[in-house]
Amino acid sequence: MKIYQYPSPEAEKRLDRIVGRKLVHGRKEFAAVQRILEDVRKNGDKALMAYTRKFDAPEMSVEQMEVSPAEIAAAQRSVDRKFTRALNRAADQIAAFHQKQLPRSWFDTPRPGTFLGQMVHPVDAAGVYVPGGRGGETPLVTSVLMGAIPARIAGVSRVVMVTPPNRDGGVSPYLLAAARKAGVDKVYKAGSAWAIAALAFGTATIAKVDVIVGPGNIYVTLAKKLVAGTVQIDIIAGPSEVLVIADRHADPEHVAADLLSQAEHDPLASAVLVTDSNALATAVRGALARQVAQLMRREIAEQSLKAFGALVVVKDLDTAIALSNRIAPEHLELQVQEPFAHVGAIKHAGAVFMGTHTPEAVGDYVAGPNHVLPTAGTARFSSALSVNHFMKNTSLIHYTADAFRKEAEDIMCLARIEGLEGHARSVQVRLTPKKAKISGS
Repeated sequence: MKIYQYPSPEAEKRLDRIVGRKLVHGRKEFAAVQRILEDVRKNGDKALMAYTRKFDAPEMSVEQMEVSPAEIAAAQRSVDRKFTRALNRAADQIAAFHQKQLPRSWFDTPRPGTFLGQMVHPVDAAGVYVPGGRGGETPLVTSVLMGAIPARIAGVSRVVMVTPPNRDGGVSPYLLAAARKAGVDKVYKAGSAWAIAALAFGTATIAKVDVIVGPGNIYVTLAKKLVAGTVQIDIIAGPSEVLVIADRHADPEHVAADLLSQAEHDPLASAVLVTDSNALATAVRGALARQVAQLMRREIAEQSLKAFGALVVVKDLDTAIALSNRIAPEHLELQVQEPFAHVGAIKHAGAVFMGTHTPEAVGDYVAGPNHVLPTAGTARFSSALSVNHFMKNTSLIHYTADAFRKEAEDIMCLARIEGLEGHARSVQVRLTPKKAKISGS
């Protein structure tokens, strides 16, 4: 990896390339997803089965689509104690964090004769998409927890999960054990854009939901984007990214390992170091060369670092933080001697990991905060998946006659400025003296 001095035209060019990378898709993928969505909307389970048999499990039947209680029980028996202990720790700590996010209804009487408030309710149903993970070989257990646990805490009455089956029509026991721990009501063997369509529009087997969350490939992401508005979605996720701000006290081996933990995700992933120490940047470059050779996903990591990696040297940590705020990274690590002294200056980041013993991986798995985070600079205006994604607010308004009369003229004034005479008349009619009531027969 090249070391860039910032500011400089060369550094600006590299950073613009990194910030400007987007989820890559063409018209072909977009059109394919549109066709899939429409097919499932019109043909329901028939379309689901056709896609599932073609791409995932050739012998799948409609009757096998819903994971049975026997399959859940078998999964529970097949996972070992070590996994169960880790699963329980992660689930309990994720639940404890998200419990603190619960919003509450409130009521107020701010002016004489008025009653205002806000009722908070969960949606009725939520769907959690969980990728297959290389045909089930790498089950994304924490995607189950991060999607389903906040929904349960919000009070969603029906939480379902969709995930692609393997070729034999099965689902990883690790995913099923996680689904049970997270409180998922039903698990369906369906993946890609057709699973998103089923959740959004409903089929005879998979009932429509109100919110869809969870990561996925380009087809899943495009499908979520296209059904947004029909249902609520979490975020349009792009390639993963990490930005590490480090000073001369940081351990170069730690920094290199954390950069590689993101680079191994995807050739489009971004891993950037910003430091005020030339010596650290040089040491990290050497550590990267040694460590990348040991990765199972070496080729992916090397592609990522070559295309979207950077070691950037700045004059001081204030400049580093300003640069980070400009980039608005998904994951920001503060590997500096006094991280709490600098965290207050961070304005735009999906999550901030403070100190040398807090690599991004702790947030991915057990810390508690949600790891579904805004990418590609969207941390400027969006937030991590939370309990609030599964809830909605309803306003309450009540006026007495005196309070209504006091504000009536202002209401009519504003309505007429906007050209809405009907609105104004709905107020005026209540100010006009009432005629005698018409007596009934």
